[in-house]
Amino acid sequence: MRKLIVIFSISLLGYSCATVPLTGRRSLAVVSNEEIQPLVNEEYKKATTASKNLTKTADGQLVVKVGQKMAKAVESYLIAEGYQDLVDGFAWEFNLLESEQVNAWCMPGGKVAFYTGILPITQDETGIAVVMGHEIAHAVASHARERMSNGLAINFGLSAVSAAMGQNPTLTQQILLQSVGMGSELGMLSFSRKHELEADEMGLIFMAMAGYDPRQAPIFWERMSAAGGAAPPEFLSTHPGPDRRIERLNSKMPKALEYYNK
Repeated sequence: MRKLIVIFSISLLGYSCATVPLTGRRSLAVVSNEEIQPLVNEEYKKATTASKNLTKTADGQLVVKVGQKMAKAVESYLIAEGYQDLVDGFAWEFNLLESEQVNAWCMPGGKVAFYTGILPITQDETGIAVVMGHEIAHAVASHARERMSNGLAINFGLSAVSAAMGQNPTLTQQILLQSVGMGSELGMLSFSRKHELEADEMGLIFMAMAGYDPRQAPIFWERMSAAGGAAPPEFLSTHPGPDRRIERLNSKMPKALEYYNK
């Protein structure tokens, strides 16, 4: 089954692709961000009202401050690189929600949520910037759209994607939530791991662009590793293990420091 999914996914690459800024990777884009944005806005509103919203607290305002600072730096870079259309699709929102989950996520269009459970690990503004850069990278790389494209195409086939979004809104909603890490897994672990590592790389540079020391990113993941306890083996998770992430981050550090030292 897994082999069939991989073969099918590869065949989709010839259908409709987009280029990820900074890394240059080609990604699947069966659906556009504009098509899914109404559903995104609806689900983001639900998420930020269903949980206790702590955005107006001191911690919440720090999350907003970091998010806005980083979004501004990233948009300046994207405009300079010719990605004005991508920037036009962002309507950044940053919220802090009460939850014990050690997590943060980002929906298409720049809809970011932090859970209070991750703050003891971020510890300070720079730690928040490590996570924020990662989440902003998901938006810039359109990872949720790529995961949705794969999920919709596998469930309905290429010719039926547009119809499926209108005729089967429940499944479309589930696929959206899965694509941003808010639902159960799609079963496409390789895509998730690939996206996480790409977001790490991009986020490292994004935090440097905004004036945050990228050398704090591996240190954050050391804290995450210590807090994780007996974590499951990497091949059972959509998220690469902390050791692998730290190794990759350190390998990308010279490039990030070039932006930080400008």
